[in-house]
Amino acid sequence: MPPTLTAPPAKRVVDLVGAAFLTVLLAPALAAVAGLLYATQGGRVFLREPAAGLAGRPFRTWRFRTTPGGRVGAAVERCALDALPQLLNVLRGEMSLVGPRPEARTDRCDRLLVRPGMTGLWQVSARSDLPWEEMALLDRHYVENHWLGMDLAILAQTPRAAYRQRHA
Repeated sequence: MPPTLTAPPAKRVVDLVGAAFLTVLLAPALAAVAGLLYATQGGRVFLREPAAGLAGRPFRTWRFRTTPGGRVGAAVERCALDALPQLLNVLRGEMSLVGPRPEARTDRCDRLLVRPGMTGLWQVSARSDLPWEEMALLDRHYVENHWLGMDLAILAQTPRAAYRQRHA
């Protein structure tokens, strides 16, 4: 009997379609940011940071390399554009659009049950203004209770949360 093809989980389909759409939509902005960073900082534009993925599998996240104190770099971070290259990690299956924050190492095994995400409950709740303990609780809540509807709600709230942070 020939092997049957199984459809990928709905979350992975949303990740692939969403990341592909956002990559195409944001390509001009990503190119402009890369050009500005190269012009003002010189050298490498991208930074690869180690992270633990699903089941603890190591991978490297993509980010724009920003230097502290640089006006362009500070603006890129403030507008939350520095993490947009992680769309490549989503397309590769190393990350999801929604999930816990990617970390280099984690002692919390619950985080390793899902792929890390570009956005999550921690971002739409108050972004990085929360104490570490509250971020960890939000990550744990996501791991224990996530479903596609929750992911779609978080994705819908992310632009407003990023805008709120930028104008705070």
